[in-house]
Parts: sequence; structure tokens; C-alpha cells
Amino acid sequence: MLGSLLTFFLVGLVTMIVAGVVLSVVGMVLGMALGLTSFLLFKAAPFLLVCWFVVKVIEKTKGGAKLSDADRKWLDR
Repeated sequence: MLGSLLTFFLVGLVTMIVAGVVLSVVGMVLGMALGLTSFLLFKAAPFLLVCWFVVKVIEKTKGGAKLSDADRKWLDR
């Protein structure tokens, strides 16, 4: 009787330790994923959007990209 109670206690203790380790690893991975997502969304995306807009404005003022005859022949191969 006492042995089965002790076994039950040890199984529960090991289960709680393993569950705590697994949940901490999952929480760490989710934290890193959320950190990366927030960096890309709020730091990198606005910078890329502004750069893209500047490139488009410069292309409009210069008349767009022009291909030379040699480039056009190379592309048409």
C-alpha cells in the first residue's frame, strides 16, 4: 500500500517536472517567434516600404528602366 502510494507520488512528480520543462521550452520558442515577428512587422517592414516607395518615385521621374539592345537580345535568346 505504501509502495504504491510512493510510486504514484514519484510518477506525478516526474510528470510535473517534465511538463514544466516542455512548457518552458515551448514558451521560449513562442517568445522568440513573437519577438522576430514584431521586429519584422514594426521595424523592417516600414523601412522596406519606404525604400520601395522611394525607388518607385525615382523610377517615375527618370522614365523607368530602359534596356539596351544588347540586353534585349540576350533576354530574347
